Amino acid sequence: MNSTELLQAEAAIIGSGPAGLAAAIELRRQGIGPVIVIERESEAGGIPRHCAHPPFGMREYQRLLSGPAYARRNVEAALKAGVILLLRHTVVSLEPGGLLHLATPDGPRQIQAQKVLIATGARETPRSARLLSGDRPVGVINTGALQNFLYVQHLKPFERPLIIGTELVSLSAVLSCRRAGIRPVAVLEANKRATARWPLSVFPRLLGIPMHFGAELLAINGCGRVESARVRLADGQVRDISCDGVLLTGQFTPESSLVRLSHLQLDNGSGGPKIDQYGRCSDPAYFAAGNLLRPIETAGWSYREGRRIGSLMALALSGQLPDANDALTLKYAAPIKLGVPGRLVRGELAGLAHIQLRVSQAVSGTLRVRAQGLELWSRPVSALPERRLLIPIKDLHLPEHFDQLDICIDQAVPQQEK
Repeated sequence: MNSTELLQAEAAIIGSGPAGLAAAIELRRQGIGPVIVIERESEAGGIPRHCAHPPFGMREYQRLLSGPAYARRNVEAALKAGVILLLRHTVVSLEPGGLLHLATPDGPRQIQAQKVLIATGARETPRSARLLSGDRPVGVINTGALQNFLYVQHLKPFERPLIIGTELVSLSAVLSCRRAGIRPVAVLEANKRATARWPLSVFPRLLGIPMHFGAELLAINGCGRVESARVRLADGQVRDISCDGVLLTGQFTPESSLVRLSHLQLDNGSGGPKIDQYGRCSDPAYFAAGNLLRPIETAGWSYREGRRIGSLMALALSGQLPDANDALTLKYAAPIKLGVPGRLVRGELAGLAHIQLRVSQAVSGTLRVRAQGLELWSRPVSALPERRLLIPIKDLHLPEHFDQLDICIDQAVPQQEK
């Protein structure tokens, strides 16, 4: 392949995580080809490659797998289906109509695809974006870096870290530490309760790791490497916790730099591309799936979502999706932090099953969907931050002559802490 060659594909997929590979497998199952998956790393499989613990794969393969085993299964299934994997290829720009510019080990390349799926996932918020004060010693990392140290480089970055956050990924970090013989000194959570659901929320405590809720990390201290962390506890007491590392977990944000630099419309709430219930972006040549859409879901959820979007892309290739222009915009009111999709197209064809919501604070009340004051759907809810909240799209009867749906939690009040 020379530098002037333009590759042609029916479908191109950016990202080889669970969502991207599931979509690729489904497209091939429906006879679409060629299907090209573009991966910037030297190995396909996505984030699960770095999670050397279960549970992965129960719904997909009816087996309890570690992350690397699950990733290998996905890659093997894609190759068996006839998917073309381009490793160490980086998409540098998205052009209208499905034209992709790539940087590769052999120089710049272009791919012209009839349909493109963006499945670039999400990333944890780094220290710089968290505005943490104090020194800049070695040993302040996020979960992704920890798992890279342990499972790729086979190195231990610390022995006694302080873990920040209680999302599901925090429990993955605890498991990774335990497997490596690393003993966290404590887990800190800014809220008054854990983000992960019970009983996972008490997992660190079962391992003998102290958990401090309503606590704030004030500063990181150390010369050369981390020596301690200054924290404010829920009772207002300020103390220094001795540790040799700080592990920053969670606070995910979509890996949407390609979208931000492109012509595609961005969803300001989620930070990912704005899509309709068929996964279509503002340019109908582009689709999106997985944790790029909203931080953050499990690998299994992303796999199933990618598979569904793959089937919808196949329908789009045969011209069977409803007109993307006949759509209502969804407007979400606080304390709803984000909602996906951002548009709903009128039509009988089913797309994604649910509108997915996240709230910014613990709330209880009535979740309502309205169109110019006309209530279309409602139900009582009790919701916590980062927990999945769903509205079944099939229960909404989209009215004619309206161009917007308003979604709110009526009379929301802070949920009583237990």
